[in-house]
Amino acid sequence: MSVQDIKPAELKGLLDNGNKPLLLDVRQPEEVEAASIGGAVCIPMNEVPWRMDELDPSGEIVVFCHHGGRSAQVAQLLAMRGFKNVKNLEGGIDAWAVTVDRQVPRYVFDGRSVQIVGGVPE
Repeated sequence: MSVQDIKPAELKGLLDNGNKPLLLDVRQPEEVEAASIGGAVCIPMNEVPWRMDELDPSGEIVVFCHHGGRSAQVAQLLAMRGFKNVKNLEGGIDAWAVTVDRQVPRYVFDGRSVQIVGGVPE
């Protein structure tokens, strides 16, 4: 079962047109604290398997992480578990920060700590 990617600009278009998919952020809390997309539900990747009951299997879900790798795995898991309309945000929040919302800081995460590398413009 394959999962579609959605480009950041496509997601922005959906949001701007009133389409409100569930934005599922699967990053670690430290990452979410550093940079986020408003309205996202945060469930770290390692918690998704036992927290799937918090999600609507028939609803539209866009999963994202830092660069798109972890979210692609989670999107695939959700699709395999019967979620019907799951997409992966191509390039993750980093691509979102570069192409859609330059107010979102860019960062590096080493698994323990976050370092901002591209701050919010003055």
